[in-house]
Amino acid sequence: MVEKKSERVKNPNIKEAREHMRAARDNMEKVAESFLPEGMREYHRAAKKEILLGLRSLLDAAIEHTEKVQ
Repeated sequence: MVEKKSERVKNPNIKEAREHMRAARDNMEKVAESFLPEGMREYHRAAKKEILLGLRSLLDAAIEHTEKVQ
């Protein structure tokens, strides 16, 4: 049986499109932040940091659990 390999042709426009989409996202975030008062922005940053720290703790616990099981 012959295995068919499909080669993906890389479209050079995809990279450029992704860069534009990232730039658009970054600018939209700036627009959204501009509507918030400064105190609210600080609270938002602190909340994002706490979420990331929580995720880090969950990942650390999962890694420790995996190491114990082996």
